[in-house]
Amino acid sequence: MRKTTGLALAFVALAGAVGTTAYAENNASARMREDTMMRLDKAMKDSNGTISFDQFSDAMNARLKKLVADNGGKLTVAQLADALEKARFEEMAKRIVARYDTKGDGTLTTEDITGREKKVFAMLDRNNDGKIERNELPKNGRMGRHRQWDGGDDDSMQ
Repeated sequence: MRKTTGLALAFVALAGAVGTTAYAENNASARMREDTMMRLDKAMKDSNGTISFDQFSDAMNARLKKLVADNGGKLTVAQLADALEKARFEEMAKRIVARYDTKGDGTLTTEDITGREKKVFAMLDRNNDGKIERNELPKNGRMGRHRQWDGGDDDSMQ
């Protein structure tokens, strides 16, 4: 029975991991489709409701074509991966700066970070005693999800 239970739990864990990955891929695909439609809509508006192949091509792959041109007309997998990784991390950095930057000047200071920490600490210290106790911590491992701290009261914090 133990072996069967262990196998069942392993299967559930694997299914959860695969499901999470599929969900993330579906979200990424949906976002890519949305971005493509936005670029095409913009191209149509810019040219009175119709677009030529050249306009279509520019709207679809301008950044990719620029990468190819910037790399001597050929783009290796490693070069593309580096560019994608850089773009991903730049987006993450923009979100972090936007979340912490209290002055809105696009930079982070120690004061910005400390201010954010104080806000999060205050939200976790539900009884306002200046200490966080275990029962004040979010349930279900939700500690790393910043969204819950941006908007005031959130039931998932309790």
